[in-house]
Amino acid sequence: MSSARQPFSFQRSGRTTDLSLPSNLSCKEDLSLYNGLRDAERKLDWTLSRKVMEVQDSLNKTMTRRRTLRVYVSHTTRNQSWQNSEEETPAVDFDSGKGIPSWELRVEGKLLPGPSDAEDSTSSLPPPPARKFSTFLKSAIIELDRDPRIYPEESIIEWHRNPSLPPEDGFVLRRRGDFTIRVRILLHLDHTPERCQVAASLGDVLGLRQGSRVEVITALYQYIKLHGLQDKIDRRIVKPDDALRRAGLPETFPFQDVPSVVHRFLHPSEPATILHTITVESGASSSTTAYDIEIDMDDREYKSRIRDVLDRLAPTTDTRVARLDHEISETTQAIRASQLKQQFFQGFAHSPQTFISDWMASQSRDLETILGNDRGVPDELMRRSDFFRLPWVDEAVVVHESMRVAGTLPAYQSK
Repeated sequence: MSSARQPFSFQRSGRTTDLSLPSNLSCKEDLSLYNGLRDAERKLDWTLSRKVMEVQDSLNKTMTRRRTLRVYVSHTTRNQSWQNSEEETPAVDFDSGKGIPSWELRVEGKLLPGPSDAEDSTSSLPPPPARKFSTFLKSAIIELDRDPRIYPEESIIEWHRNPSLPPEDGFVLRRRGDFTIRVRILLHLDHTPERCQVAASLGDVLGLRQGSRVEVITALYQYIKLHGLQDKIDRRIVKPDDALRRAGLPETFPFQDVPSVVHRFLHPSEPATILHTITVESGASSSTTAYDIEIDMDDREYKSRIRDVLDRLAPTTDTRVARLDHEISETTQAIRASQLKQQFFQGFAHSPQTFISDWMASQSRDLETILGNDRGVPDELMRRSDFFRLPWVDEAVVVHESMRVAGTLPAYQSK
C-alpha cells in the first residue's frame, strides 16, 4: 500500500451548494425541524472527522499487543551404541561423520493465535502470512555443558539476526557425542517497544523491574506527582525524597531531565532462558519439549485492518454525501424560487397599483445600471448646489487630471 495515501475526511463536493432556507418561510415548524437536522449533521460530521483523525493518528503510533511465542526444543540421536545391532558394525568415516555417535538439537517456534485471531477467521480478508521464528529474536545463544578436552568443538554457539539474510523457522545444531549433556538456550526477544531491565535500586522504589523506556519514565513522573516532589516555588525543579536519593538520584534536577535521569538506570532486558537435557541412553532417541514465552509486538494486523476500513469507507461516504448534498441544494433552490413567486403575487394581490409602480421603478433602476446610465448619485442631490462644494469635487478633479495626463504620456514618449 502506498505511503502517500491521502488522509480520510468527510468533505463536501467542490461545487458551491447553499443548503440553508430563508428564515421567513410560512411553515415555521418544518423550518425548525430542517435546521435541527442540519445542526445534528454538523455535529455528526465533526464527531466522525475527529474520530477518523484519531484513528489515523494512532496508525503512526506503536500499537502493542502481548502475544505468546511457543518454543519447541527437541533432540534426536544417531549411531549410538544401543541403536546399532551387535551383528552390524557401521563403517566409521571421520570426515563425513558417518558411523560416529552424534545428536541433533532443534529449536523452533511459532506464534500462538490470540483472541482477535479467532474474530479474524470470520473476516472475508485473507489472513496475513505467518512470521518466521527468527523474526521474533534479536539473538540466540546455545551453551553446551561438556568437557572441552573430550569434545574440542566450540561449546557456545551464537546467532545474531542479520537483516540481509532471509528469516528462519528454527535452528539446528549437530554435534558428536555419546554422553548425556545439559544445554542452556538464551533467547533475546525482539520486543516492540523495546523492553529494558530497571536497576534494582530504582525498580524497588517504583515497583517496576522491567518495562519499556516510556513506561519507566511515566512511572517516575507519577511518583514525583504523587509525592509532591516538585519545588513549591519553582515547579521546574524536582527534589527527590530519601527513597529516590538512596536509589542514586541527585539531590535536585530539572523536571525536563527526567528521561535522561531514568536512562542511567536502564539495562538490556534479561533473555528468556531454557534448560534442556540431551539424553542419549537407550529408549530416548527423540524428545520434544514446548515452552511458552510472552512477547510484546507491534499489532501490524490490527493496523492493516484499520487501513482497509478507511480505504473502503472514504470514497463511498464522500460520493454518497456529495450526491445527497446536491439533491438537497436543488430542493432548497426550488423552495427559494417558490417563495419569491409567492411574495410577488401576494404583493400584487394586496395593492396592484402600488406594486406595479414600485416594480417598474425597480426595473428602471436595474436597466440604467445594465446600460451604464446610472451615475450613482440620487437625483435629489444632483439638484442641490452645495453638493458640488464638498471635498469630493477637488479629489475628483485630481483623479480626472491624473487619468488624462497618464493617457497622453505615451504619446509624448513616442515622439
